[in-house]
Amino acid sequence: MYFIVNIALVSLLLSTAVGHVILCYYGSWAVYRPGNGLFDPEHMDPTICTHIIYAFIGVSANGWITIFDPWADLPEGGGKDGFRKFVGLKEISPSTKVMISIGGWNHGSTTFSPMVTDPTTRATFVKNVVTFLKTYNFDGLDVNWEYPAQRGGISTDVENYVYLLQELKEAFEDDGYILTASVGAVESIASQSYDIPKVSKYVDFISLMTYDLNGSWNRVVGINAPLYPASHETTAAQLQLNAEACVTYWLNNGADPKKIVLGIPLYGRTFTLANPENNTPGSTANGPGIAGPYTREAGFIGYNELCEKNLTEKWTTVWFEEQKVPYAYYGNQWIGYDNEQSISIKSKYIIARELAGVMFWSAETDDFRAICHDTKFPLIKTAYNIFMTTRMQSMKITGRTKTVKMTRSIIIAVNTMIQI
Repeated sequence: MYFIVNIALVSLLLSTAVGHVILCYYGSWAVYRPGNGLFDPEHMDPTICTHIIYAFIGVSANGWITIFDPWADLPEGGGKDGFRKFVGLKEISPSTKVMISIGGWNHGSTTFSPMVTDPTTRATFVKNVVTFLKTYNFDGLDVNWEYPAQRGGISTDVENYVYLLQELKEAFEDDGYILTASVGAVESIASQSYDIPKVSKYVDFISLMTYDLNGSWNRVVGINAPLYPASHETTAAQLQLNAEACVTYWLNNGADPKKIVLGIPLYGRTFTLANPENNTPGSTANGPGIAGPYTREAGFIGYNELCEKNLTEKWTTVWFEEQKVPYAYYGNQWIGYDNEQSISIKSKYIIARELAGVMFWSAETDDFRAICHDTKFPLIKTAYNIFMTTRMQSMKITGRTKTVKMTRSIIIAVNTMIQI
């Protein structure tokens, strides 16, 4: 017997069509950015990500969920209703998983640590998470605790973090919720915070935050997210500060490569050069670079801000072959960032290392309005297109399939018959 492939099956196929996961974060505070930097959930393109993740909610020490910005997240009082709008993106791309992230850099360990220490408050938290996911129709939780046993935490956090992940995983089984962990990727952080084999056991994916590896907290300029080390980096600490070192550390210490997701930033880290004539990586810096017009944070610039600057200012862009990333300078301003070329190389690296996929932090700093490119979200689409091309090349079409046409939003099987 034969039947025509239907839309439900087509949607199911899309989840594996690209062959790798593409996790795309959304920083909900971008709704307050001025001008072309303003980004709300409707600007998101869920068709180029397998998972989209709303950042952030928080947790109290007694296990209750805290909503950081009710005005942005909820509809009450004329609020922006971010949760509902974000989850509503599933109507555009039903196969895309929509998740919520808890924690973040500003959250630290202050409430995570006491919450996980007591089994009773852990149980309360797990119950409240399940209720939250059901209430707002999210598909899963990303735990972004930065970091267990550090930044206000205690040594027993390492063990209790594993208990937390185990208990969340067990509670999620009946409803099929997804559990991911965003982790400090560098050895100096990971060695203090994680029992890597056990973390790997209980989560669906581990997102390595392989960015912010250099920044204006250093006295010299350096690339935000280099793939490989540079020749001027010679100390043991410096040699940890690249994606290759991070991935290797996690794999050598028990992580499942099929769960490892490589983090790629859609922003750069900026510096003010001590001497504009000395502008190569490793040159002396006098502090952070000037804040961008949208993100408005010294030492940080969105890719969208940089590409718009290039339309009116004569920035010099240099490809740094050692680390497979670009940097740019203009006067005494210096930026280490990622572009389409570096993301292409990193995507191929992910394929070669047989990792699960890529995580982007975060969508609102891509060129989402196509001001500088002929397409929206050019950086995210770079990874998407490489994964899709590789997937298509590896597929062997057999049977009675006549034509299969794939687009970003749907797979349409034309004259496709399946025998059962």
